[in-house]
Amino acid sequence: MARGNTRQRIQDVALELFADQGYEKTSLREIAERLEVTKAALYYHFKTKEDIVISLFQDLTRPIDELIAWAEGQPHTLETKQEILRRYQEALVGAYPLFRFMQENQATVRELSIGETFKERMITMTRLIQEPGLALTDRVRCVSALFTMHAGMFFMQNVEGDPEEKREAVLEVAVDLVSQAHHGPRE
Repeated sequence: MARGNTRQRIQDVALELFADQGYEKTSLREIAERLEVTKAALYYHFKTKEDIVISLFQDLTRPIDELIAWAEGQPHTLETKQEILRRYQEALVGAYPLFRFMQENQATVRELSIGETFKERMITMTRLIQEPGLALTDRVRCVSALFTMHAGMFFMQNVEGDPEEKREAVLEVAVDLVSQAHHGPRE
């Protein structure tokens, strides 16, 4: 993430520590030590670990919020749905450190306010890529398209191959699922 200002450096170091040793086992003191600043300097920006996580969540999910706002103003065409998936993949790449934190600290995420907010975003994303009244199988395809993109972030790292080709393959599968759902049942 290599971001510059102090607030961002605190977020980056905290996220790294949370991912490496867990949210519960990381203290503000450790974050300050890693940054080589006083605890008071850290407190100037964030009073608690939860404040850090909430700020990270807001910053790193802003592109997803912007995508949702854009998509809600678009026609419900197959082309729009495909563009939603393309843009969503870009947003996921930018938010990878946050998703790693969420994956490795699931119990904490459920307890923090961000868990519910994330769930609401996923429900909205699902609504944007499916038509009302779709058959259950097609609704499953749309939900699966989003989870394919999430799984692609984590599990494709263990698959050999060029990272860009793997991203393209994940997107192709997600688009295919939504395209099948958009066209509905076939005779």
